[in-house]
Amino acid sequence: MTDPVNESDSGRVPVLAVVGRPNVGKSTLVNRILGRREAVVQDVPGVTRDRVSYDAEWSGREFTVVDTGGWDPDARGLAERIAAQAEVAVSAADAVMFVVDATVGITDADEQVVKVLRRSGKPVVLVANKVDDERGELEAATLWNLGLGEPFPVSALHGRGAGDLLDIILEILPDAPQETDDEDEGPHRVALVGRPNAGKSSLLNRIAGSERVVVDSVAGTTVDPVDELVELGDELWRFIDTAGIRRRVKEASGHEYYASLRTATAIERAEVAVVVIDSSEPISEQDLRIIRQVEEAGRALVLAFNKWDLVDDERRYYLDREMTRELVQVQWAPRVNITALTGWHVDRIVRALNTALDGWYTRVPTGLLNTFLGRLVAEHPHPVRSGKQAKVLFGTQASVAPPTFVLFTSGKLEDQYIRFIERRLREEFGFEGSPIHLTQRVREKRKRR
Repeated sequence: MTDPVNESDSGRVPVLAVVGRPNVGKSTLVNRILGRREAVVQDVPGVTRDRVSYDAEWSGREFTVVDTGGWDPDARGLAERIAAQAEVAVSAADAVMFVVDATVGITDADEQVVKVLRRSGKPVVLVANKVDDERGELEAATLWNLGLGEPFPVSALHGRGAGDLLDIILEILPDAPQETDDEDEGPHRVALVGRPNAGKSSLLNRIAGSERVVVDSVAGTTVDPVDELVELGDELWRFIDTAGIRRRVKEASGHEYYASLRTATAIERAEVAVVVIDSSEPISEQDLRIIRQVEEAGRALVLAFNKWDLVDDERRYYLDREMTRELVQVQWAPRVNITALTGWHVDRIVRALNTALDGWYTRVPTGLLNTFLGRLVAEHPHPVRSGKQAKVLFGTQASVAPPTFVLFTSGKLEDQYIRFIERRLREEFGFEGSPIHLTQRVREKRKRR
């Protein structure tokens, strides 16, 4: 396990860090720059807590925007760690956009942030946000006193001045290198999902080898999905830490609603999902719903039972019974017992990921598949119903990722028989860590003249 690969050092696109005090409108401005609602926004200070990267484009040039949590140099506790993430973002960026609330003016915290920005030596764009009219522009002029040059008045909420600001940003960002034709498909994408406080962020920090994500005992610390490039086992992986899923998307509200949507999007983006489960607590309906969400999305699946150091003999007895009863539908998923906080057995996750990806990309040749199906149907024919017996005539694997099979039949197969075929497919060809999709096409009988 090695240190994380910094995206700004990967030689792909320049990086712009967006910093400022809590609730000055950084995430709203990020959404305005992106031209879409990506960053979670709510009229409550401290919604953004980690540094979160987004791909942006303006005038044909690509760059990365890093949204950060509210930066208060005098913060303590959780807020202090959020501020530390903002400082890391500045050190890793090519340029910085410092956002100030023009309606409030200069605060002591703003002046402290300016000192840190000057020490960084990075080019800085001073943005006066919440300037909705000419009167606001007069208020913004007082920000000259920060000593960072001309403040650029914008209204992130209404889009006022956003285009001019983007032009200024492109002037201070270095040019992105030309793309090469022989570029590979990129690193494998892994989504870390689970209930709040299951240990997803601790696991990402342990894998990355640094305090990449804010971790706190308060459930729901992560709100936005957080991407991190990490080199493991001589291979590059992209891990996506997601917000803890408390309830169904339609039952969530506020920033929790958008965080749930982004978690669903992160699962769709990923090739494999690691569902982190708190092994010290009973497997809940939330855990099962998240597992079903991954399975229905057709993604490879790894189950990581975290906080194993808190599991005693009695809890292990009940956990084994819970696994047998609740996880019967995903017996094919690799399971690893870990303690993210100490790093115990975290290295085993890489082996489980590779196993799940191998299963996800497995392809069975058509000839071999039909030999298997012919033998299976001969030994275990479909039950006779109403004097008729459906038969599997032919089968083919339509795609991988996930493995999808089409069965051509003489009649409709019962769901129980389809599950039987799936079980025997796994016994014969593996597919460990991957869902299997089976569809059937019933041959229509030709009408006699």
